[in-house]
Amino acid sequence: MIIGVPKEIKADEYRIALLPSAAYQLINRGHQVVVECEAGAGAGYLDTDYKGAGVTMVMDHRSVFEKAELIVKVKEPQTTEYPLLRPGQLLFTYLHLAASRPLNEALLKSGVTTLAYETIEVNRRLPLLEPMNEIAGRMSVLVGGYFLAKHIGGSGVLLGGVPGVLPGKVVVLGGGASGINAARMAQGLGADVTILEVDLERMRFLDITLHTAHTLYSNEAHLMELLPDVDLLIGAVLVPGAKSPKLINRKMLRRMRPGSVLVDIAIDQGDCAETSRPTTHHDPVFVEEGVIHYCVANMPAAYARTATQALTNVTYRYIESRGRGLADAAS
Repeated sequence: MIIGVPKEIKADEYRIALLPSAAYQLINRGHQVVVECEAGAGAGYLDTDYKGAGVTMVMDHRSVFEKAELIVKVKEPQTTEYPLLRPGQLLFTYLHLAASRPLNEALLKSGVTTLAYETIEVNRRLPLLEPMNEIAGRMSVLVGGYFLAKHIGGSGVLLGGVPGVLPGKVVVLGGGASGINAARMAQGLGADVTILEVDLERMRFLDITLHTAHTLYSNEAHLMELLPDVDLLIGAVLVPGAKSPKLINRKMLRRMRPGSVLVDIAIDQGDCAETSRPTTHHDPVFVEEGVIHYCVANMPAAYARTATQALTNVTYRYIESRGRGLADAAS
């Protein structure tokens, strides 16, 4: 089976879908792996690493799609890639279809068979989405704390405080993989952390796991009470396979202090705030109602090497099994 790995062309996307070590294992199992030149450079994996693993390197983006029966990517196909997809081909990547009608229509028109990382469910968990959610959750506190700095427009609050000065207040919407990792990071910095959640069993787990964080049942009234004192608001809500619910409207946002920060992790699944819109790593923030919005749609790409390793750790066995299934079907 021919497995193709094209270079990601989404803005500021530095991850690659397959490590050289994973490619080596696939080749040893009888598959051919085709990788576009410099596809791994952003994550620190050179063409020589892939050549040493036995990979076939190609210069042209189109050639990967033409040769491959199974396309393995990180992000959803971009508009210039729509015509490259074809019937009988299998595409394995993050799709987040609820956020893009044009992508849905393009995939249906192409006839390609798709398998979205974020929809694979095992024992009520999303194992292929969790590693990226963990990175985004931890990263949300890093970027949120950075943009609170006064010299870049923030309120000037240090999340951890100092002796004699109270710490900053962090509110996390959602206690899933992103939310718990955001809370852990904020807690580690010494911030005052509150997690809003609707699942009572999950709240009990969070209460036991995060000893100094507070849990609060998630509803609009409780959020409205918290907003005037919040320094960093993190939107970490997820409805698997569906568009994220908009939990924060413009009126609610006006209750926050000028210079406070909203990090919308849910932006790639539609967003959780009325005022959110996708941004990029090179232009990550904008201001609405005095609140700094960080809405980068591919947050883990900032830490591309870590993210690539974490992604391949969970996707490899699915790639190997899909490739084996296609090979059996063809024989």
